[in-house]
Formats: sequence, C-alpha cells, structure tokens
Amino acid sequence: MRILFVASEVVPWAKTGGLGDVLGALPKRLRQLGQQVSVVLPRYRGIEAGRRRIASLTVPLGDRLRFCPVYEATCRQVRCFFIDYPPYYDRDGLYLAGQREHPDNAERFALLSLAALELAKRSATAPDVIHCHDWHTSLIPAYLKTIYASDPFFGCTRTLLTIHNLAYQGRFPRSTLRKVSLSNPRLNPGEIELSGKLNFLKAGLVFADKINTVSKKYSREILTPEYGAGLDGVLRTRAGELTGILNGADYDQWDPATDPHLACNYSVHSLEGKQACKRDLLATYGLPRDDRRPLVGIVSRLTGQKGFDLLPHAAPKFIAEGFSLVVLGTGEERYARFFRGLQRKFPNYVSVKIMYHDALAHKVEAGADLFLMPSRYEPCGLNQIYSLKYGTVPVVRATGGLDDTIEDYREDGSGNGFKFSNYDSGELLQAMRRALQVYRSPQRWRDLAGNCMGMDFSWEAAARSYLELYRSLIATGDQGRQ
Repeated sequence: MRILFVASEVVPWAKTGGLGDVLGALPKRLRQLGQQVSVVLPRYRGIEAGRRRIASLTVPLGDRLRFCPVYEATCRQVRCFFIDYPPYYDRDGLYLAGQREHPDNAERFALLSLAALELAKRSATAPDVIHCHDWHTSLIPAYLKTIYASDPFFGCTRTLLTIHNLAYQGRFPRSTLRKVSLSNPRLNPGEIELSGKLNFLKAGLVFADKINTVSKKYSREILTPEYGAGLDGVLRTRAGELTGILNGADYDQWDPATDPHLACNYSVHSLEGKQACKRDLLATYGLPRDDRRPLVGIVSRLTGQKGFDLLPHAAPKFIAEGFSLVVLGTGEERYARFFRGLQRKFPNYVSVKIMYHDALAHKVEAGADLFLMPSRYEPCGLNQIYSLKYGTVPVVRATGGLDDTIEDYREDGSGNGFKFSNYDSGELLQAMRRALQVYRSPQRWRDLAGNCMGMDFSWEAAARSYLELYRSLIATGDQGRQ
C-alpha cells in the first residue's frame, strides 16, 4: 500500500509531545512491514536535514499563490518531505510565540495540507491512504471532498484521521474561511463550524473516510459530553467509523539495555544498573542520596489536562510521608510556580527543572522508582509505557490509555502499577501510600519492577492494526466504485 502521512511534527525533526514520537515510530514500522510510506511536514526553523531540494510547488491559498520549495531526507528508511515556506515556518515555536498561539496558525497548517496534496500529485501514482493527524491536517479530507472532488488523480485515495488529543481543535474566526480556501459552495457551515467558529478538527471528523484515536478507552470516552470537548455529538454520528488503536513505544529509542543517555544500562535480568541511574539522577537534580525514600519522576507538559490540580493537596503529604520528587517539563506558568514553591518548601526532597530536555527525560525514566501521571484525561500517554520498560512503576489515574496499559497491583503480586479512578486528590494520595508500602518490601518491589519490564508495548501490534484499518478503507472505496 502507498501511505502518505501528513503531520505537524515528526521525531527527530520536530516534537512538542507524543504526536512527534508516534510519527517518528509508526511510519518506520510500516516500512519494515513492506509498505510504501512517506511523511510530509513543515520545514521549521532549525531543521537542517533535508537539504536536497526536489520540487517547487505553487499552492493557491485564499486569494494568493504561495511558492513552496520541497526538500527531502530519509530517516529510518522513511522518505520525509519538508514544505519550505519561511514566512510561515521559519519561527522559534512550532505553534506558539512565547505563551501565545501564532495568529496565522490557520493559514500555516492549511498551507501544509494543500501543499501535501499538490506534492502527492507529482507522483506517478496516488496514495492509497492519506493518514492525517490532529487538527493541523484535518482539512485534507475536506479539501479532497471539495476542491479536489473532480480530480481523477485522487479518485481512489481514502483518508484516515487520527485524533491524538480532542481538546486541541484548531478554532478560528469565521472570517478565516476565505483565507484557508474553504469558502466553497459545497460546504455546509454546519460541517466545518462549531459555536460560530471555523473548527479544523470538526471538518476532519465530518469528511474523513475513517477516524481513529490512540487507545480503545479514549475512543469510547470521547463519545460522552464529559470527554467529547463539544464534538461528542459529531463523533456519535461517526461512531461506526471510529476505532481505537493503542500507541506503541519505539524501543529502539526507549530501552534501558541500550539507552545511550543513562549512567548505566540495565535489563530485567540485571537490575543493579537502575540503582546507578537513580544515584546519577539525584546528583543531576542536586538531591541527597537516600535509598529509603522512593523517588517519583514527572516528565510532562505542565497543563491542567495532566492532573496537576490534584497536587497542591496531595504532594506535600506524600513528600512528608517519605517520597522524593523530580520534575521535568514546560507549560503553564501557574504549574511552574507551584512546583518551584514545592521545591522551596522541601529543598532536600523536591527538585524541578522547567525545561524541555530529551536526554534528561531518559534519565528520569531510568532513575526514578515511580512515575506519576494523575491525568484528568489521557488519550494514550507514552511516558507510562516508557516507564514500564525501564522498571519504573507508574502511578496513574484510570483514564484513556492509562487505564488500557496499567493493571492495578494486587496482593498476589500481579499488576504493573497503581491506579485510582476518580479525579480526587485523596484517591491519588491513597495510591501513593499503597506504592510506598510495597516499596518498603524490597523483594515485592523487585518483582513488581519485573512485571513492568516484562510488558511488551512495541509498535508491532499497533502497526498491524493500522494495516488492517488501511485495508478496510481501501476495500470500502473499492466497493463504492463497483
């Protein structure tokens, strides 16, 4: 199959979160399974790879023509194409200037979508499937059903839209319609607008041939008003075309046995190196060594989604009861202030680094004893999956992909983490106390770490599920043409 991925971020070229990790891993695995895979993304500032210029596109956007050179690079056997338009992409932030969204984000990602379609037309054969990701590329299905509806080149092409996080929808003023080439008489405002605003994600949900999200539980949760972010009604009308496929982990990048960022490599058969990683992490964060205190790690975007509203009540208590804490992340200033205040209150037990640092994230995964993810909602989550591989026991709220991947520890020794159900600081505190009780029994803790490291969440199963989904898309298209 010929599969074209279009996304706003792809590891190793651009990343702000799990979307980039997925786009770095899934195409590679599909290529290893024998598929023809390529990826299109913007050429952001700082992307020095892809210097081989292969084309120059003329893309009509709104009332202007945009002239976009295209560069190519190969990474992990996957061809990556970079759309180069400096007025839109030569900026410090992918989506934000400081704490504010770029005011022309609608045009920036509409251009990416249209340029990807124009680039596809340079090939001898159309893609079988265009796989779109989140709101940034959600206009592709709408463009194919309107602007390109009479173009025979795309007559056999089908679209799949993956929702990585429903909360981010690409909402813009209605006046943006003309700027992004959506003032088409075939478009019903109800199909692309929500609450009086143009909604990129809604357009994708309406026009994509199939939709999926990144865990089975999240695919059910988003059909409800609580998790549907205003789009649950639209999603319920497409429920027959909605599936959930759990993300995998790229164990080429996340494996304590081979991770180059660690002070000492280790495996499930030789856990001694994990203690060396803990000592290194404590030294990196300037905390004293104390083997009696379990070390909790957080690597996260600092946003309300991640459950940090529970911590002002719970964190001082579990730290006073025997935990230490290290934090790595960037995001909302209110949460950065909270963690800095916690560090001032417990200078020997809490250390915080408000920054993005990939190598340090690996060190936290390896050196911590527990990894905390008390999310309000979590479409999939990757850090709890990385933590399992590193023998770092997750403490999570039972939502979305966290619930799909973590089995609560039981007295018979089964399970691979600690879960709590309600979004409640008292329940979080109880989960931490249960973890502390097990930590104080070294053999039980080693067995629990072994349970974690024995889990397999590689991309193998997920990639094969995507292949089945692509095949069903193509088959549906074939039936429609008969």
